[in-house]
Amino acid sequence: MTLVISPMLVRQYSTVIIVNLSVLTTGMSLGWSSPMVVKLSNSTTTPLSRVITDAEGSWIVSLGYLCSIFILNALGSSSLDGIGRKYSVIASAVPKLSMAVLLIFATEVWMVILARCVMTITDSFLFCVVPAYAAEIASKSQRGSLGTFLQLFSSLGIVITLSVGPFVSYHTYSYVFVAVIAAATLPLFFLPESPYFQYAKGKTNEAFRTLTRIRGSEAQATLELEEYEKSIESRIKVDKIVLLKDRIFLKSLVLSIMLYGGSQIVGYNAVTFYLQTILISTRTEVMPEIASVIIGLIQVVASLSVTFLTAMFKRKQILVTSLLGMCLGMVGLGSFFQVCAPDFDVHGFMNYLPIISLIVVVFSYSAGIGSLIWPICAELFEGPGRAFGTSIGLAICQFTIFVTTKYFTSMTTALGPASTYWFFSIMCVIIGTLIAIFLPETKDRTFREIQTALGKDDRDKIVLG
Repeated sequence: MTLVISPMLVRQYSTVIIVNLSVLTTGMSLGWSSPMVVKLSNSTTTPLSRVITDAEGSWIVSLGYLCSIFILNALGSSSLDGIGRKYSVIASAVPKLSMAVLLIFATEVWMVILARCVMTITDSFLFCVVPAYAAEIASKSQRGSLGTFLQLFSSLGIVITLSVGPFVSYHTYSYVFVAVIAAATLPLFFLPESPYFQYAKGKTNEAFRTLTRIRGSEAQATLELEEYEKSIESRIKVDKIVLLKDRIFLKSLVLSIMLYGGSQIVGYNAVTFYLQTILISTRTEVMPEIASVIIGLIQVVASLSVTFLTAMFKRKQILVTSLLGMCLGMVGLGSFFQVCAPDFDVHGFMNYLPIISLIVVVFSYSAGIGSLIWPICAELFEGPGRAFGTSIGLAICQFTIFVTTKYFTSMTTALGPASTYWFFSIMCVIIGTLIAIFLPETKDRTFREIQTALGKDDRDKIVLG
């Protein structure tokens, strides 16, 4: 039996893979703090004039997310709707590459904080652009699978950092980082622009040619252009004030904030950003560097599995199950730190409980909510408000990441690690319950059908001006 792969699928998948090369470097950036904060805190491995303090370490990890709140609102939607999805991704490579070079030559703490802050803003911007681009390139049957590539490539980037970072010097890793960013940027110039963006700018013929090339059929391209026309009057600039008065847009916005914010308040990034530090604190026999690599590989496997999970199950089912798994993992971490007092002799099964718990947390997040929030949030918004809505949702996401990462160490000091992880487990239950009750199913639905599921009818046309 010969396996025949449709050229249409090859074009869609290759396009989305190329744009997600930028997310690969974002994954490397996300994983950076796990090995590098440890090196910067050690007098023998730091390239700086002195070791960093715990407070400086928390600012290095978190400040960029605080700044992203303001930058994304100011530039996010205007960039997407101004220069387009493709060139927004390309433009983001300039500050990222510049700051990666700055990290090579950094000799003072402020230089590292500045570089990491700008790089995190750029990474956050990509999480706004790439899901919108992938959603508009993909056909409705492939939107879920292609949307999960963001988490997959982010996970691959994290694995590269966790596999290389702990075992080489600070400067060696920095050179590798610069090289990967440069190599990942070049293919972006060969991407097509989003056909939806072209149509929104009145370039109907260009949108038709792009759709024909991606879909492999003029008939299919014509049908999708008709779908664009039915869902919105996309050639006219959107009045954001009017959008904020539209009840369906507000409903989509609340749901996206619930997903974006909820995906962070469950504590995943707080755990992964300090992964090596947490593993060191467990005092188990397993080497923290090796455990970090294992956990990173589990994240990749989980991200790969999402493509198959989305084909077999509804998205709400995956999201709720994902949060249940995270809850169990956080309970396991909390139980370990509750039982293992400072003078407790860690042996037997207790040696492996924190690693098993971290694996459950990472797998559950990456195979569920961590992968699916990006395509789902892009799907919730109608065309005219997609960039604006996702930028607001991501701003909330960045604020939540800032709070959880900046104050994670303070929280564990004040409440104790056990209570901290149990708090995150409670958040998993709350967010999972809200998703089960309020989120509409988006699988195999067009953007117009999703708007109908949200309660839109003919009275809810967005007035554009």
